[in-house]
Amino acid sequence: MTIKDIIGPSPWQLLRDYLQMLLGTVIYTVGYACFLLPYKIVSGGVTGISTILYYLTGFPAGNTYLIINVGLLLMAMRILGWRYLVRTIIVTLLVSSAIGIMQTQLTVVGADGHHTLMHIIGEQKFMACVIGAFLEGLGLATIFLAGGSTGGTDIIASSINKYWNISLGRLLLMLDIIIIGGSYFISHDIETMVVGYLAMFISLNFLDYVINSARRSVQFIIISEQYEKIAEEVNTRLERGVTVLSGEGFYSKEKRQVLLILAKRYESRSIFQLIKRIDPQAFVSMSNVEGVFGEGFDPIKK
Repeated sequence: MTIKDIIGPSPWQLLRDYLQMLLGTVIYTVGYACFLLPYKIVSGGVTGISTILYYLTGFPAGNTYLIINVGLLLMAMRILGWRYLVRTIIVTLLVSSAIGIMQTQLTVVGADGHHTLMHIIGEQKFMACVIGAFLEGLGLATIFLAGGSTGGTDIIASSINKYWNISLGRLLLMLDIIIIGGSYFISHDIETMVVGYLAMFISLNFLDYVINSARRSVQFIIISEQYEKIAEEVNTRLERGVTVLSGEGFYSKEKRQVLLILAKRYESRSIFQLIKRIDPQAFVSMSNVEGVFGEGFDPIKK
């Protein structure tokens, strides 16, 4: 096993991924520690278990999060690759430390001497649920797209997703339903459970939305007299493959070369600019593609 197998092929890509994971960690932790934990909202996962244990025993949520993840990370050594494992360990340590710091900063001592967590937006539990769940979903998506994980049930979901093409949101949904049900033991009321399920719904749907948007692909069909120049530019500048198809006009019977290009949606603007610069008269058709699998896109799974 080489260093390249663990950290990845490019130092610049590595730096970008770790900065993205750091950003996702901050967003995720703020959502949990500032909006969900103080309002006793259990949105699922190991953070949900940490919330339940914190209010039942007073044990710090960050410590519970770290302890549970140790066992899951040991399991992940046999299932997931070293690169994924290293990134997950880093994110897990960052999240655990950040939760501990934020929990300490938000803890206040009441008139009766009991320690409670500050409600930064007053008693607006519904707003705390929406904001916290939104930030959790965004943070998770940012971390997943960088090839990392926040640990916990994410490890289980990512392990299954590695071999089967199942939505991460659906996997996390199935794993979190039971955990949120345990939130009943915090306040012994149905409202706590309902708010928890609402937070889970918002978080997982936004997670899927962000990930699917980032992975969305497009297909270009280009007919141009300058097809060779366009193909060369796409190959060299955008590093995308180009397929040349032989075509014939039905009415004119004129032979034409047709370019077929598959690319990420965010690359479409660059492709249009490239075509306009080389051949403004080119005929271009662009369509959304449900999924593209193979080199440069998503891996083929069972």
